[in-house]
Amino acid sequence: MNWDQIEGNWKQLKGNVKLHWGKLTDDQLEMIAGKRDNLAGKIQEIYGATKADVELQILEWQSLQKDANCSDKDSKRH
Repeated sequence: MNWDQIEGNWKQLKGNVKLHWGKLTDDQLEMIAGKRDNLAGKIQEIYGATKADVELQILEWQSLQKDANCSDKDSKRH
């Protein structure tokens, strides 16, 4: 799933973000609004992580969303 898709589906994906980065509040997730830079900045601020670490975390999370999206489509076909 590319970032445009994530941004477009942000309301549905906020729960997954909250599971992955539990310290983010609902208000912060609303303000992030699917913007990758906003998400990275908040993760850095709250978790005290480096920019490189945050970028890696986001890439890993993004790849999981792709896998989850494919699994959902596959399960609906059967």
